[in-house]
Amino acid sequence: MNRSTMVLSAALGLGLAAAMTAVPASAATPTVTGSQTVTQSSYVGSAAEEANNKAFFDAVMKSAMTKAAKSPGLKVVTVTYDPSAAPRFAQQIASSAQIWNSSVSNVQLRAGSNADFRYYEGNDSRGSYASTDGHGRGYVFLDYRQNQQYNSTRVTAHETGHVLGLPDHYSGPCSELMSGGGPGTSCQNPYPNAAEKSRVNALWANGLKAFDKDAFTKVH
Repeated sequence: MNRSTMVLSAALGLGLAAAMTAVPASAATPTVTGSQTVTQSSYVGSAAEEANNKAFFDAVMKSAMTKAAKSPGLKVVTVTYDPSAAPRFAQQIASSAQIWNSSVSNVQLRAGSNADFRYYEGNDSRGSYASTDGHGRGYVFLDYRQNQQYNSTRVTAHETGHVLGLPDHYSGPCSELMSGGGPGTSCQNPYPNAAEKSRVNALWANGLKAFDKDAFTKVH
């Protein structure tokens, strides 16, 4: 993975500083609108990838907290997703949305058209991943083989967590959703823990407005 430095802004969707990785030919080709910059974040990854993801999302958290303090009390944000290109995972996607909607209060997920992000399915040696700006846009790819090895609802909820702004933390316990495949295939937990819930609520406390006219430098 190449390292690069990039200045990011809300006009670009505050995306991660890396090139978007294409979806495998076995999956429908995703469409990501606008000029946002996105990156791939795998269900299972290296320690270096974990550190890079954490650095970015910590910066996003700091930005959101600063903006929220200036303009408190904005509405709950509804993020729309389209599950139609991942029919084999319809139940897991619906369960993932229900899990997140019951876990956090400042953002809610709804299925519908004109979606902010989409789900896709197929075969990929890299496994499942999210390609996202970390604030409700992009797509989630669900790999068939990986979802047979791991708890499929956990995989889906984990990747959706990236779309909502959470980093990977592979060294975490099974009780931590964003530990992903770190705890191994025996882990069945599909729910975020208290810290993860709190972090998402903080990121979305001021809605999308929290990221207006904001910019920072990210080394990836």
